[in-house]
Amino acid sequence: MRKWYPVFLVAIATIASIIAYSKLPDRVPTHFDIRGTPDRFGPRWVPTVVFPAMILVLWGIMRGLPKIDPRRANYARMQDTYDLVVNLTLTMITALHLLVLAGTMGSHVPFVRLIPAVIGVSFIAIGNLLPRAKPNWWFGIRTPWTLSNDRVWERTHRVGGYVMSGIGVLAIVSAFFGSPVALVTFVIVAAIMTAGLIAYSYFAWRQETAK
Repeated sequence: MRKWYPVFLVAIATIASIIAYSKLPDRVPTHFDIRGTPDRFGPRWVPTVVFPAMILVLWGIMRGLPKIDPRRANYARMQDTYDLVVNLTLTMITALHLLVLAGTMGSHVPFVRLIPAVIGVSFIAIGNLLPRAKPNWWFGIRTPWTLSNDRVWERTHRVGGYVMSGIGVLAIVSAFFGSPVALVTFVIVAAIMTAGLIAYSYFAWRQETAK
């Protein structure tokens, strides 16, 4: 089921788009500013076609990449984890698609609250899976130092799980406040935490290679 769950998501996104298409005006919001106010408009096919197509294409890419990974043998050791990451990523995009459709149809959707919340929950879930990732070239924290040393990969992903979960919690907190200032603060802090994680992989590599 975990391998075919994306088909269910594509079906949900497509059905929602078909239902929404006939109810949308010719010009609809296609982008919202940091306050959740529409600031760009386009034809109604944009919000109804782009997201289902994105889900389908991304699913194909995420399924195909392991086959060309030089370290593809490691996927057998983390297949359940990788499948869950694929499904979580596609679920997040599907949820965002439904929110955007609701907004374009005229519903009052508090984007500054709901979108960070959806992203935050996804980050927490993936953060809990991250330490189970095995060395590969496509999924995980891929720095020159993690890719060159399996022990550095393991250490960085253990710490990275906490960092990503922390970023997810921050996203949910920013959603609770629901203000542009909180959202900008979240982005800045998340960027600093990400940079710190990259730096940690370098220092972990220095420690491991010095042994």
